[in-house]
Order: sequence, then structure tokens, then C-alpha cells
Amino acid sequence: MNYIVKSIIILLLYLVSMFKTTGQEVKSIPNDSIINTVNKYYAQNVKIFQANSTVQDIDDVFKLFTDDFTYIHPKYGGTYTRQKLYDGYIRNKKNGGYNGSIIDIKIVNMIAGVNAVAVERKYINKTENGPEDGEYQMTLFEFTDGKISKIFEYW
Repeated sequence: MNYIVKSIIILLLYLVSMFKTTGQEVKSIPNDSIINTVNKYYAQNVKIFQANSTVQDIDDVFKLFTDDFTYIHPKYGGTYTRQKLYDGYIRNKKNGGYNGSIIDIKIVNMIAGVNAVAVERKYINKTENGPEDGEYQMTLFEFTDGKISKIFEYW
């Protein structure tokens, strides 16, 4: 009987060791790549914010997004699909909302993690007295397959 119990225990231990415990595998994008994409996003937005910007400028920024991209800004209406955000950019362009009053975006700090970048930044605004720093703002970017899949604004 003792031999049978030992054999069963050994067999169970062997069977348990055959099962591999794994977590969800995350395909990590190199940090320099996602930081570069965030910089492209902001550079393209500065271009869009000018009075002479074009619909092509808007289309170019949207090439950085995944098809299922989501923009979240609780202070300004909540969650936007890719299409709703695109429509908003086009509407702002047609209504003269992009008039050159924002002349640059100053990146203060970036912290890159696994497929995400947190950004501290501020707008540089055109005023009668020359360029003026806006307030600090925080944004979180999430990535899938090298493209921006989500932007969450914390300002």
C-alpha cells in the first residue's frame, strides 16, 4: 500500500510539472519607437493647429492610429471613436478653430513603459506679448502593433 501511495504521488507530481503556467504574453514595442510616434503625433498636431493647415494634415495624424483607436477626455465629452475624433478635427478646421493660436507643444517629460507613454507637456500659445507657455497637461498613450490605440487626456 505504501508503494502504491508513493507511485500515485510521483505520477501526480509528474503530471503537474507537465503543465506550463503562463500569463498573457505581451508583444512589447521598443520604447524609442513609441516615443518617436508620440513626437510625430505632437509635431503633426502643431501643423494642424495652424490657419493654413489642410485636411491632408489631419489624415496624416490619423495614420498613426489603429483602426479601433479610442480617444478619452473626460473633461471634454468623454470617449470618442476614431471616426468621431476625425469628424471633430474636420469640423474644427472648417469652423476656423485651427487659427495658429497654438504655435508649439513643449514636451516637458516622457515616461515609457510596456506599450505605453505618459507625457507631461504644455501648449505654447501666441499672444500679443509673444509666445507664452500654457498650463501643464498630462496625456497617456497606449500602443498596439506600433500604432497609437488609445489616448487618455488627464487635463
